[in-house]
Amino acid sequence: MKRSPMTLRGAELLRAELKRLKSEERPRIIRAIAEARSHGDLSENAEYHAAREQQGFAEGRINEIESRLAAAEIIDVASLPVTGKVVFGATVELADEGGSAPVCYQIVGEDEADIRSGRISVSSPIARALIGKVQGDVVDVAAPGRTRSYEVVSVRYI
Repeated sequence: MKRSPMTLRGAELLRAELKRLKSEERPRIIRAIAEARSHGDLSENAEYHAAREQQGFAEGRINEIESRLAAAEIIDVASLPVTGKVVFGATVELADEGGSAPVCYQIVGEDEADIRSGRISVSSPIARALIGKVQGDVVDVAAPGRTRSYEVVSVRYI
């Protein structure tokens, strides 16, 4: 099985969601199904069918989270050796050679990526271009419409 990298923070978020699904959502759905069953004929019972559909979604998400956690290689960013190189989990500040404002990204696993929060997937084009670079290096990233150049301003392991 292929192991996929995940930050400690990402694993904790998935574990919290899994706990919520198992301890809150699953019992709530079971109660809703029991309530709908008590209303009689199940073939024309919309509440029953809706609750069963919710149960399917919840169980699917539980299985998905358990699979992702089982296949994850969890990396604690704070325990990484400080080498100055851009690696998985590092937070990188970049200056756009085009003069735009500096941007800051953390390189995370695919499931954790959220560009609005400054977290980019390790498999994204910009992250692939940054891996192995050090402060002061300039990287070229193929962006829609043109190639953009960024200078690595700083690399932190937080």
